[in-house]
Amino acid sequence: MRIHLTNVFVDDQAKAESFYTGKLGFLVKADVPVGADRWLTVVSPEAPDGTQLLLEPSSHAAVTPFKEALVADGIPAASFAVDDIAAEYERLSALGVRFTQEPTDMGPVVTAILDDTCGNLIQLMQIAYDG
Repeated sequence: MRIHLTNVFVDDQAKAESFYTGKLGFLVKADVPVGADRWLTVVSPEAPDGTQLLLEPSSHAAVTPFKEALVADGIPAASFAVDDIAAEYERLSALGVRFTQEPTDMGPVVTAILDDTCGNLIQLMQIAYDG
């Protein structure tokens, strides 16, 4: 068994596509019209056949209050691994990405949290140990 797909709920799929590809550097894997929305997934360029991230519309009534509660409590909706968090922080900051937490040493990991502009906080993490 392996993880094939996971999702983040986004307020605007076009805006999310622009952010996740243009800023974060992911690649569009699937873009299929589904009524007024799209089945829109992105993947890491490092693993184009790996886990897909579905940029799912947040149209269900339960989603907005859920997302707002997570953001209010500073809880990320997803976590992405990076090899050099300081370099990613600098690169993304230069692109205008807003961070709610600068790189912070948490012991076994260093984390930073950014705003994806689509209603979510996203955590970046660098494993700080071998193992």
